[in-house]
Amino acid sequence: MTDSLGDILDAAARGVFPPADGGTTIVPQPSPRDAGVLAFTAHSVVFTDEDPDWVRSTLARTDCDALAATMNARFLTALMDRTGRVSDTIDVLLTGAALPGEPPVALTEIDDPGHPRVASARRRRDGVRVWAADGGVLVLGRGVAGRWEVAVEVDEGARHRGVGRRLVTAARQLTGGAPVWAQVSAGNARSLRAFQAAGYRPVGSETLLLSARAGSAGCSRTRS
Repeated sequence: MTDSLGDILDAAARGVFPPADGGTTIVPQPSPRDAGVLAFTAHSVVFTDEDPDWVRSTLARTDCDALAATMNARFLTALMDRTGRVSDTIDVLLTGAALPGEPPVALTEIDDPGHPRVASARRRRDGVRVWAADGGVLVLGRGVAGRWEVAVEVDEGARHRGVGRRLVTAARQLTGGAPVWAQVSAGNARSLRAFQAAGYRPVGSETLLLSARAGSAGCSRTRS
């Protein structure tokens, strides 16, 4: 029996990945909201409620290296056309294990539904919580397959002072022992450096397919 997406993510957070065999695992969506593609080293996971036979036949027609087929624009476009969904970008997926102790920055939990980062998170995640800090905002919520996902916003005047690194470190101390996940645009080198400096490990790439309504509200990338 194929593991669920949640099982696959839990294993990846522990450093246990699917076999690097060039294959593709197809699993059902963990919820009606969340569909997409996750690419580990030499193995991909497509999470969709579409017919697995259609997925495999479409991948076979992509006309590119099998290792890259699931993230190829032709396959993703076909999947979006088939499902009526839209996509933001292909992100780097990172994870950080939970940390003990107190956050390295003073945080004040707030309710600010009008903040763009918060509004975006609530379209894509459940149970969203928001904290303000000197120089930034930290957002945590339950995203794909119930995993904790972090997003941060650093004030323009507070950049280059390590605020982003401290905020994403704090996220690892706020989930009650569960790992934290982050999706970062591959071109956002500053954010990637902040997450890696805070102990997050890149585990793969991911693209989420959003309902047309959610996608129409605009793209959202983690920034620090």
